Amino acid sequence: MKASIVFTGTGPILILTSYETITNPNLIKKMSNKGIKKFVSYEIDIEKVKEKYGNQFNVIMGDLDQTDDLRVLDYNGHNVFYNFSFEEMGTPTYHES
Repeated sequence: MKASIVFTGTGPILILTSYETITNPNLIKKMSNKGIKKFVSYEIDIEKVKEKYGNQFNVIMGDLDQTDDLRVLDYNGHNVFYNFSFEEMGTPTYHES
């Protein structure tokens, strides 16, 4: 499982995905279907995400109504942005349809 902060036109979201990269064509298609056609993303260490989100992480991972390949852990942009320092963010990935 990987975690990424994805900066979209409406602000950052924190996603969890089983895809190896954020640029996987299947993941790009899923995000596009949700209206995310242009973004900047930063991979976040999954252990730091587990530490900061605790039970919320476990609840999202245990939600049987979602698939493993894309889950939104946090869509509160303010919360996502301030939960992680810039030092915790990986190299940016840019995507534009």
